Amino acid sequence: MTARLQNRFERIKHRIGGSLRELGPGLVTGAADDDPSGIATYSQAGAQFGYSLLWTMVLTYPLMSAIQLVSAHIGRVTGAGLASNLVRTFPKRAVALLVGILAIANTINIGADLSAMAASARLVAGGGEHVFVIVFATVSTLLQLYVPYRQYAHILKWLTLTLFAYVGVLLVVHTDWPAAAVGLVLPKELGSDALLTIVAVFGTTISPYLFFWQSSQEAEEIADSPTQKSIRQSPRSAPQQFRRMRFDTLTGMAFSNFIALAIMMATAATLHSRGITQINSSAQAAEALRPVAGDFAFGLFAVGIIGTGFLAVPILAGSTAFAVAEIFGWTEGLERQPKQAAGFYSVIVFATLIGLLIDWSPIDPMRALFWSAVLNGVTAVPLMIAMMIVVSRHEVMGRFTANRTLVLFGWAATAVMTLASGAMLVDSVGHAIG
Repeated sequence: MTARLQNRFERIKHRIGGSLRELGPGLVTGAADDDPSGIATYSQAGAQFGYSLLWTMVLTYPLMSAIQLVSAHIGRVTGAGLASNLVRTFPKRAVALLVGILAIANTINIGADLSAMAASARLVAGGGEHVFVIVFATVSTLLQLYVPYRQYAHILKWLTLTLFAYVGVLLVVHTDWPAAAVGLVLPKELGSDALLTIVAVFGTTISPYLFFWQSSQEAEEIADSPTQKSIRQSPRSAPQQFRRMRFDTLTGMAFSNFIALAIMMATAATLHSRGITQINSSAQAAEALRPVAGDFAFGLFAVGIIGTGFLAVPILAGSTAFAVAEIFGWTEGLERQPKQAAGFYSVIVFATLIGLLIDWSPIDPMRALFWSAVLNGVTAVPLMIAMMIVVSRHEVMGRFTANRTLVLFGWAATAVMTLASGAMLVDSVGHAIG
């Protein structure tokens, strides 16, 4: 009996280990979605509206999963990143324009994330924010430059665990679970302020840089393996690879939305319940928690911001580098040495440096983040339309075009994002005129 139980335990352990090894680009991409700027958005939603907007995370899950699966599908089937496939399908100048907007938005986002990380570090350890910005930017850049991709991907995977800090916060504060359950399924707040926040949540959750990152990572795994090939080159691998991508992406997006829910619920339980309804940054959310929820919850929240920043900043810089390198046909890849892919790594260094300088400039990081969101909104819709066209074209995908279910949910995500981005742009014009 003991031997039988031990064998069963070993089989279960082997299955779990195999499943964990299949987690990669999708998990890291999903975790990076909860970057410091995203944390600020989710914190504001929870602080201002309590549990009333939790349903947005339920709605965004199938939509963001679908569009990220489209990204992964394109990368794994063709063995090339998203920008490369867009150039094969659309005029190069149009794709270059979208990539240029993406690069500007990503660079602004890097600056805002570095500032949020530094502000959180100052809250925890004291000292000057500028020093922390330099340290964080330097460490992030050196990791990308000198750590081989396989080790670096492993580091990113482990960094996702820092996001559980927000689950820890949720466990140590008093939560109104019945109200949270209602908020998950019943939209109650639909006024103008709530609609603006909903748009911000959608814009934060479905982000263009994540499309390029996941597609490039699927292609990178093929390029850096002596045995793996693209699905078009190795059709027999298709069932296994599609199953792996589904598991990886659905798990990663579920993890992303679960953490976002934890942040919204934690701030609803602490800040909204005490009448604190205005949060302008993730660091401010952490600081506001201290007198309400105690030093432990405050510390967890702040450390989580730093950890997710270390996860998001290299992905923002890396996705920019992949997109630009594919447009110009440069050698690319995090597995390569800097001298082997000078243009690719130059983009990473330049984007991070400009992001660092934003903290030293008179530009308000939160104002910069606002315009970054606007640029993401401008870029997301045409990119999503282009992706859906690419993933349905036999000339690019061969016989491995997306199935009907993926196409349906992909176009649904595109339609929802079109409405969200349109509303965001109208509001932005209103802000500019006002």
